Amino acid sequence: MTVCIGLCSVAHLHADSYAACLNDLPDAEFVGLTEADGREEEGRKKADEYGVDYLDTEALLAEVDGVVVCSTNADHLAWVRHAAAAGVDVLCEKPLAPSVDEAQQIVEICDRADVHLGVAMPLRFNQPVRNAKTAVENGALGDVQFLSGTNRGQMPGSWFVDADESGGGAVMDHSVHIVDIVRWITGEDVREVYAETDTRFHDIPVEDVNLLSMTLTDGTEFVLDGSWSKPDEWDFWGDATLRLVGTEGVVAIDCFDQKIKQTRDTDDPGIRSVYWGSNPDEGLVADFVEAVAEDRPPLKTGADAVNDVAVVEAAYESARRTKPVDVELVELTSPTS
Repeated sequence: MTVCIGLCSVAHLHADSYAACLNDLPDAEFVGLTEADGREEEGRKKADEYGVDYLDTEALLAEVDGVVVCSTNADHLAWVRHAAAAGVDVLCEKPLAPSVDEAQQIVEICDRADVHLGVAMPLRFNQPVRNAKTAVENGALGDVQFLSGTNRGQMPGSWFVDADESGGGAVMDHSVHIVDIVRWITGEDVREVYAETDTRFHDIPVEDVNLLSMTLTDGTEFVLDGSWSKPDEWDFWGDATLRLVGTEGVVAIDCFDQKIKQTRDTDDPGIRSVYWGSNPDEGLVADFVEAVAEDRPPLKTGADAVNDVAVVEAAYESARRTKPVDVELVELTSPTS
């Protein structure tokens, strides 16, 4: 069965990767893309680059079985509402929304429309992460006592540093990836957050540095550095790591350690690192295509993603109040979300 998929907006940096994955999947037909008002020119350029049609929103939604939403965070709700009204399944970029309230609205809209909602968390398809999950499930670590993670990258600029479009800075952009894999591996939510944030590396109106000290629902301590701290001249875009310390062992995950350094003697000389490992975006997009074909939820559901946003909200509140803040966990378990 061939599944027809479209892109709703290409504002997010990950749109290029998802488009490449869709073009490569034998069971997916990448129909085309649409863009928000005022961004049509950029959308048409990307459509030409991807080798697909540029369509208006109504026309695209009439032709597809599912869409990948790669808009600004502030526009997720509007795009999901359009797709749900057309009866089209959705894979939405992370975070699901800039606020818990909007995230819940998105889940409820999809529930009412009886469409499946997934959220783009590609690290669930990263092999080192999957190996760690298996080790924990098999008891190789004993009882997990402490977790320490990083998701340090380059500052993306553009709408990512506009709080009205993004909802915040590095906390909003980077925290959710590692928070998600911790929940996926351990089965525990974040119960409490103490956050310190600042703007140290760039002249931007949002935070580029953050350190979150968290406690999981079983009492395990978890710390995370999700800063935009890598300079533009860095040899690689950033990192995604997690260290799990247990009573019987330790597992250290480096999601993108499979790379080699390349020295360039060209018009753009310097050193860069080239990643050669498996591409987790391929697993993410393939899972969504399979989910649409099989009429099932994707691996990372919208309901599960609401509490990622709850952690981000608690982190910002903690930074404002300079004290630990309880995470207001949301119970949303609809099978269609």
